[in-house]
Amino acid sequence: MATARIYRPARNAMQSGNPTKAKWVVEYAPSEAKTLDPLMGWVGSGDTQAQVKLRFDSQEDAVAYAERVGLDAQVIAAKEPKLITKSYADKFAFDRVR
Repeated sequence: MATARIYRPARNAMQSGNPTKAKWVVEYAPSEAKTLDPLMGWVGSGDTQAQVKLRFDSQEDAVAYAERVGLDAQVIAAKEPKLITKSYADKFAFDRVR
């Protein structure tokens, strides 16, 4: 039985928006180890499923797909970032008296 992992990818650090935040990804686990090509020095393998990433709108859809296809899937819980709201006025000290 093939194995896969289901996760929600992290937001890109270079972008402020969250366009891919709601997407869930099913990624196959590698079935064979990568080897080093002796001539060119490239790393590769004959595993073509390692290149496949399937995107779904919800976690339930991804799990349903894995069950339908017969994958032994592991769901990795998404970590929500801790947002600290700050005001622009917090940069200045107004408690000093002149």
